Amino acid sequence: MILGEKIKLIRKKFGLSQDELGAKLNVSRQAITKWETGKGTPDVENLRAISAILNISIDYLISNSR
Repeated sequence: MILGEKIKLIRKKFGLSQDELGAKLNVSRQAITKWETGKGTPDVENLRAISAILNISIDYLISNSR
């Protein structure tokens, strides 16, 4: 499972829309869409924020395991 798939899966488990997650991260919905589709990658600061907001480790996000 790739980074974008993991972000999408966990975001949905938390019941967050792309707009809501974007608002929490201070990024656009389009940025979230790019990350989830693999057309972009969050920077280190956004990875840290995603990790904190979704209560998952950065290691989980960037590893190739499920």
